[in-house]
Amino acid sequence: MRIDSHQHFWKASRGDYSWMGPSVPILSRDYLPDDLRPILGKAGIEKTVLVQAAQTTAETDFLLDIARSCDFVAGVVGWLNMEAPDFPASFERYRANPKFIGLRPMLEEISDNAWIVRPAVIESLGLVAKTGFPFDFLIWPQHLPHVLKALDLVPGLHAVIDHIAKPDIKGRQMEPWKTLMAKVASHKNVWCKLSGMVNMADPQNWTDEDLRPYVEHVVDQFGWDRVMFGSDWPVFAGWSPNTSRSSVPFRRS
Repeated sequence: MRIDSHQHFWKASRGDYSWMGPSVPILSRDYLPDDLRPILGKAGIEKTVLVQAAQTTAETDFLLDIARSCDFVAGVVGWLNMEAPDFPASFERYRANPKFIGLRPMLEEISDNAWIVRPAVIESLGLVAKTGFPFDFLIWPQHLPHVLKALDLVPGLHAVIDHIAKPDIKGRQMEPWKTLMAKVASHKNVWCKLSGMVNMADPQNWTDEDLRPYVEHVVDQFGWDRVMFGSDWPVFAGWSPNTSRSSVPFRRS
């Protein structure tokens, strides 16, 4: 089975997408299952994982409603308030839904880069780890030192790094991302999504060679058994890069 591990749906009128606005006009409209279905067929993708794009439980409920009726959505990675006193009860309630398969706070939108190691969050992470429930890190490279600290504090956390931690591909900057990602990969309970990279390069003019060193480093460090493909659809919907070829296979090692 071919699975897209990372895609989104949203309905603009819901109004809780903090990033939506005139700066991203192509994304500021509805993207729903009927928009994606024909694309999946052409790509040979059988199932997808639907990932949250707003920091509200209302959006988590919206996505779970879609997953309940959409035949190709395998599950939802949703948002819950990990600092709320009632997080344990809320987590257990949502975890009872078989379509709720992952948890993701939007660390990239939180002003405190060290939010993930706040005491209340670490306590919640401990509960997540105890249940073996998957946890997604949506981060930039500057978050990686704090992610490493969280992984040390909660060693059993079953985690995924989204979008290879968003290195500056356009600027061809490898460090400190390269060294920090190698340290993250040393935690054998952490996986990495090969996703979202085009946005860190140049969405209009990226090439295989722009992405190659970043992809190869991730694969070298995590191994093929701990990486997964994610389209991040529809973040690049309507953008037509001059070259998007994948004509030369990335090196396996």
